[in-house]
Amino acid sequence: MPGMSVEPYWEITFDADGDPDRAQRDRLTAGVGTKGVTDLLIFSHGWNSDRSGATSLYDRFLAPVPGLLAGRARPGTVMGYAGVLWPSMRFSDEPIPDFGTLLPGPEPLRPEPALDTVTCDALVAVFPGHEDDVRRIAGLLEERPDGEEPFAEFAALVRRLTGVPPEAVAALCADDTSDAAPGAEPAVLCGDPVAACEEYAAALEGGTGLPLAGGGWTRLWNGAKEMLRQATYYAMKRRAGAVGERGLGPILGGLARAHPSLSVHLVGHSFGGRLVSYALLGLPDGVRAVKSVTLLQGAFSHYAFASRLPHDGAHGGALSTARLKVAGPVVSCYSRHDTALGTMYPIASRLAGDDRGFGADLGERWGAMGHDGIKAVGDTMDVPLAEALRGAFPRAGCVSVDASAVVSRGGPPSGAHSDICHPELARIVLRAGRLLA
Repeated sequence: MPGMSVEPYWEITFDADGDPDRAQRDRLTAGVGTKGVTDLLIFSHGWNSDRSGATSLYDRFLAPVPGLLAGRARPGTVMGYAGVLWPSMRFSDEPIPDFGTLLPGPEPLRPEPALDTVTCDALVAVFPGHEDDVRRIAGLLEERPDGEEPFAEFAALVRRLTGVPPEAVAALCADDTSDAAPGAEPAVLCGDPVAACEEYAAALEGGTGLPLAGGGWTRLWNGAKEMLRQATYYAMKRRAGAVGERGLGPILGGLARAHPSLSVHLVGHSFGGRLVSYALLGLPDGVRAVKSVTLLQGAFSHYAFASRLPHDGAHGGALSTARLKVAGPVVSCYSRHDTALGTMYPIASRLAGDDRGFGADLGERWGAMGHDGIKAVGDTMDVPLAEALRGAFPRAGCVSVDASAVVSRGGPPSGAHSDICHPELARIVLRAGRLLA
């Protein structure tokens, strides 16, 4: 692809239900053979609403790889690269992972409470048929009326916008632990809207270190926009699982049949981490082509790979068997500077009616692995980035890498969630795949 930092490079585009562009799929399968590729690195984006944002991420992240491999690649290695494109959503007040928009320091920003035109258009694009709902949501955020009734209307619109019918494919991947019924919805989609907006307003204040503009009902409308953001991400979380299991997984099976000696290395950022992880569930039985999985700020439960949950021994993570399909390590890079996952994700992921939590510490029960790594999986190696780069890397099992030393820049509400384009993280991908001699 002209302009990409690596070659050969292919794209795989999926729709919301996981159906691939068949022409792209066939070009990838044929191209791997034509180019003699021995190792295929497949990368999935997270919260990006268009192709340009995703390809910019792939271009920037992969740029150091050829230099890192030069003279050090495992003998006989011929690399190939593929970028996954799936219909996700990004709010325009969040930086895309291109560094040009990331904050150079810790100075906080005040999130704007209203929706801009770009975000409205993106919502319409990823939730087709809801243009009137989006228009009314934007109007309420602009007007910020007093009283509980407008918040009830706002919540109803958000739930209608982001809801997925029980019969839809995406509902099968609603949660990452098996202690919740498939399709169980979080409190943000069915709880008291005023309480939810208050919780989000308080979380925003804690993230910026500054009080939000206004008081009373006006202040709660700042939290209302965050409620919309998190409800939207919940829908994208479900979609990522469906695309991985129903779309990418079968494609990996087809590649294994066509090229039995091919090694596949999966990389995912944010919900893209969830996508590539759920692709393991979609692998045909007996396929051992996936040699490594690297999750960059993975936006899904830190218990997803656990055989038993620490708070409920009768249940485990939804991916407890999937990790066994990887003929190599599963690596989770995490950062304490990721406020999208450290603060907002636990609030959004908490299920309605849950009474088994850990009091105010939502992060323990509802935490994301991109904030504190893989949890409740025995023998998981948990190391700082410097040690992961220079020490022995396990041939299999789960590895948590504290990347806080480099994944550190970005303002509210997402913090360092998108600060992933670092040569050190590219080296982690190569070490996980045993691609360096």
